Amino acid sequence: MFGSKPRGDAREGMTLICEEAFFHGSLTAKGSLRVEGTFEGDISDAADVEVGARGRILGDVAAESLVLSGEIVGNVVASGSVELLAGSRLTGDLRTPKLRVEDGASFDGTCAMTSGEDKPRHRRAHPASVEPTPPPEPVP
Repeated sequence: MFGSKPRGDAREGMTLICEEAFFHGSLTAKGSLRVEGTFEGDISDAADVEVGARGRILGDVAAESLVLSGEIVGNVVASGSVELLAGSRLTGDLRTPKLRVEDGASFDGTCAMTSGEDKPRHRRAHPASVEPTPPPEPVP
């Protein structure tokens, strides 16, 4: 994924929600997470999140990286990267510094490609708003 180096024994800390499983609630995953079933709720603090072709998440996801083959209905924040594979569906807003979208993936939302450090945005002032309009001259 994006040529990143292996994280060592990431599979040792893998949490799996199998295809027949349904999970409802919030999950703080310190390691990796693979969703093959249905997850309803928010996921936070995960290292790597993988959503299989039949996997479905109804809630927000915060992780280092996300590889989506199934469906997410919710907002995603990934500090490293996001991959939307062919046939995947993401409905919600996305924030990540690296994004890869394959042909056949569906994304409905807004995307902010940031480095994780939110910098304030400076808007250009419209020339009319810089100087106040002089009051009209009095009519004698």
